[in-house]
Amino acid sequence: MLCSQIKPRTPGRVAFCRHASIAPLKLSQAPAMASQEIEDQSKAFAEQPNVGNEEKGVHETFNINNNASSKIQNPLAHLTHEELLADVEAFAQENGFQEMSPLLIKGALIAKDPPRFASVPDITEEEKVAISNEVLHKWRQPKLLYFTIVLCSIGAAVQGWDQTGSNGANLSFPDALGIPIRKTFEDGRVNPDAKKNQWLQGLINAGPYIASAFLGCWMSDPLNNYFGRRGCIFVSAVFCALSPIGSAVAQTWEQLFVTRLLLGIGMGCKGATIPIFSAENSPAAIRGALVMSWQMWTAFGIFLGTCANLAVKDTGKISWRLQFGSALLPALPLLFGVYFCPESPRWYIKKGRYAKAYQSLKKLRNTELQAARDLYYIHAQLCAEASLVQMKSNYVTRFIQLFTIPRVRRATLASFTVMLAQQMCGINIIAFYSSTVFEQAGANVTNSLLASWGFGLVNFVFAWPAIWTIDTFGRRSLLLFTFPQMCWTLLAAGLCYLIPESNKAHLGLVALFVYLFAAFYSPGEGPVPFTYSAEVFPLSHREVGMSWAVATCLFWAAVLSITFPSMLDAMTPAGAFGFYAGLNLVALVMIFLFVPETKQRTLEELDYIFAIPTRRFIKYQTGTVLPWWIRTYILRRKVGPCPALWSFEGHVDGDAEFRETVRRASLAAQGGEDGHGKRKKSLVEKVTGGKL
Repeated sequence: MLCSQIKPRTPGRVAFCRHASIAPLKLSQAPAMASQEIEDQSKAFAEQPNVGNEEKGVHETFNINNNASSKIQNPLAHLTHEELLADVEAFAQENGFQEMSPLLIKGALIAKDPPRFASVPDITEEEKVAISNEVLHKWRQPKLLYFTIVLCSIGAAVQGWDQTGSNGANLSFPDALGIPIRKTFEDGRVNPDAKKNQWLQGLINAGPYIASAFLGCWMSDPLNNYFGRRGCIFVSAVFCALSPIGSAVAQTWEQLFVTRLLLGIGMGCKGATIPIFSAENSPAAIRGALVMSWQMWTAFGIFLGTCANLAVKDTGKISWRLQFGSALLPALPLLFGVYFCPESPRWYIKKGRYAKAYQSLKKLRNTELQAARDLYYIHAQLCAEASLVQMKSNYVTRFIQLFTIPRVRRATLASFTVMLAQQMCGINIIAFYSSTVFEQAGANVTNSLLASWGFGLVNFVFAWPAIWTIDTFGRRSLLLFTFPQMCWTLLAAGLCYLIPESNKAHLGLVALFVYLFAAFYSPGEGPVPFTYSAEVFPLSHREVGMSWAVATCLFWAAVLSITFPSMLDAMTPAGAFGFYAGLNLVALVMIFLFVPETKQRTLEELDYIFAIPTRRFIKYQTGTVLPWWIRTYILRRKVGPCPALWSFEGHVDGDAEFRETVRRASLAAQGGEDGHGKRKKSLVEKVTGGKL
């Protein structure tokens, strides 16, 4: 098997077999070719022996912790045709796939050399169309895949709905539960406990995030290990369905706080698992768009929560109970529908259950050939990750390895950065306290809820562009563009508080800049953190890594929730907004230095990205990218494209020229799309000139 040919030679190092005779293909040097030329040259190149290495007995190696060459490799591209066939046969024999061995061979040949898929022996016309549609019509996926992503992402609506439920309830529950936060009572008397009650209000709002950060997120690893992705999601849905009922019937602030803590357990398990589940089920070309449906549904939950706040605002003393309890609704479809989704094939592979992994892949791909190809290719990539997987570890050691194994440590740093940045940007001072913020801008209760409803609507509508941009412009590029915009819009919103309240422009301008801030947040820092964190860790550390990332996000959300009422009182809205505007600039620098791009890479290929040393990455950003950007966009000089840090070796889907090569082969397989063998450019290609 491939795993027997790709063996760890030293700790953290994986070596390709001695007799691998396929020389690496440097795709950045490959010119665009017609379909037949592609096939002929690829075939001739594949048959060329790597004489130098064979004579010297050199082993081509890849260090999973130090990718000095900055090359992203396809582990199959270096195997000869005979070696590949032998490995597929051994794989089929070991896992009981003897009857489908011919299908596995076809899939392996396609994975080894994607541009030549049409020339693979015995491939049918239907299979050719399905393979070519992965490039030409990448959104033509099985309905069950979309059902899985949408159903599970509905779970995100619980988090969004809860944020806005407590947002609206903040206007009334402190008085109802005997912890009034205003400095004076209605009769003019001074409230001596106002300061203490403000902290209690913040603590109750932070309850779910405290429990998520310290308990819920960390429960996801053992729950995933024993019950699978679906089992963990089911457990989280039980907590998310029952806890809002408890919040709605609470009689004291202590009871409300406990029910909020229980909700946090469900939110933590769900937040650490659903993005992984979505990422592991999705094809690489659209993984970002599908996984970001988590943010789409969070934004939709925020919007629906603001709608619910408005709907129950006139119900009197029970309005805050209905606002808390309404978060039950989105948890119900998740609770009853999760087991209709196929389990993650990568989780099955991790458990050695290849037959069930193949059954899942058949439901998540259009043809059995694609399922067989992905099964074998995932297996091959995980063999190259064997230096991590083979380490004997338990829950505690896996957590420690987040900071001790270089490849994993880089993913930990990157995920920490994007998750921390989500709290530094200031979005949750609006999501948690928008009703309070607008009330301090001079709005009454109804207008505060209406203004919050507008925020929820903007947040949801502007999340949609990320479906197309997250896999084209990329995760990193979206963050670098949107953070400066969030900085100035938040600063402007704060400065508008200096306008006298008697001026009609006061409330209108505050709302305008808050809405602009949300419009820039939604396609950038909104979807990227959970999408990014779900994909950057190797399979061996994915659950504990995602737990760390989500715990980071929710812990700082808890800190923000606890401190903001007092910050608002001490610094005024203008000062608080200005403080978070400054944090946006700090987050921008951190992202620039520590967050590599991950778009359109398979989950296993990201091992090569995060094997590049952090110092080398920072040196590249400060010494190459930054000077290039200044010369290009400030000095307006035509200096050409920015030199890339990494190159692509072997047939790896991701390099621009290689993708175009595969696209041409796909067009040739379908006889062209417009009758002349040419494809009409997409909107993104027109905007970018086809560079993405």
